[in-house]
Amino acid sequence: MTIRLSNRDARRIFLAKQGLSAAPHRALGKDGLLQLIHDIGFVQVDSIATVERAHHQILFSRNQTYRREHLAELLEKDGELFEHWTHDASIIPSTFFIYWKHRFKWESETLRERWRKWRGEDFDAGCEETYARIANNGAVMARHLKEDGHESGGWWNWHPSKTALEVLWRQGKLAIARRENFQKVYDLTERVIPARHYDGEVAHEEFIDWACRSALERLGFATHGEIAAFWDLVSPDEAKDWVAAHRDELCEIVIEPANGGGKPRPSFAFAGFPDGLGDIPDPPARVRVLSPFDPLLRDRNRAERLFDFFYRIEVFVPEPKREYGYYVFPLLEGDRMIGRIDMKADRKRGSLDVRRLWLERGVKPSSGRMEKLMAELDRIARFAGVEEVKLLEGWNAALS
Repeated sequence: MTIRLSNRDARRIFLAKQGLSAAPHRALGKDGLLQLIHDIGFVQVDSIATVERAHHQILFSRNQTYRREHLAELLEKDGELFEHWTHDASIIPSTFFIYWKHRFKWESETLRERWRKWRGEDFDAGCEETYARIANNGAVMARHLKEDGHESGGWWNWHPSKTALEVLWRQGKLAIARRENFQKVYDLTERVIPARHYDGEVAHEEFIDWACRSALERLGFATHGEIAAFWDLVSPDEAKDWVAAHRDELCEIVIEPANGGGKPRPSFAFAGFPDGLGDIPDPPARVRVLSPFDPLLRDRNRAERLFDFFYRIEVFVPEPKREYGYYVFPLLEGDRMIGRIDMKADRKRGSLDVRRLWLERGVKPSSGRMEKLMAELDRIARFAGVEEVKLLEGWNAALS
């Protein structure tokens, strides 16, 4: 029997699965932070710090008691988190490391060959030299290798150290031990990942099952394509085959699209859905600023179907062609995406400068909503380490 799910219920389920329904002021602590990242799966890392770096803002939007030092300790001291690739560079629980070994194998067979064709026959020797340098002398950053003066041949003449480090990292031979001013510090993986997470192997079938099952658990409901895209560890065909092989554990559901637009989208969920999920809380009614890289919006098509919210990052769009701005933040109110805001932390002047606010069609700038927005901006300002929120001239021009 096919289960029909209303759009509102689908939004509430997905928000809960993505950690956006719990009280954002509850005490989190380091253990709670690790559990939060485990529950949502991963947190994307990005270098842009218009207000705050993406991983910090993703976590703060879920819990305002989040502390950056707890994340650093889990990554750099405790070894309970590691950095690697999902759809992009991300922070991942180290309990998942054994599954990433399958990705490392795939990267070794494909990525290295592509780089070899690009960089030439000296590529393998350069990688081996870089690995030996770290094995013998300890952790490095890319600039350290350049400073060492490797000018012995064509390989080092074009300073490929970053290339070698990245390839060895993608292959799982190196890991990111820490960051200094956001620059990666690489070391041998076995010196970074604790043995309790580093040791062990899983068979390919177990890996596929984990990748698909854990993705569906974190999505709540999904098509086979969405299952594959979540970790970006398996192909859509592998996810499709997994669904077919586990139909006795799954049920088919149809999701009502946002605002009644388009056709209902068939998806899959675990048997017993939605009763098996337990009580799904209503998300907090407050307004929250999300990172452009928030996992709620990572799958842009899914976000548009569920929230009727079309969002694209325009960092790489030429300025004259941008619809909104360089780095514009989505706004979530309760279970609705209500708009977006262009703002920047000016740390020299100690202000969070709001340049422009846009609300979605049908969303009114009521006094209550604007009060909630200003309260959130005050929270963001404190988190970013500035003293005040400054509304720049014309900030509300798009509301008229």
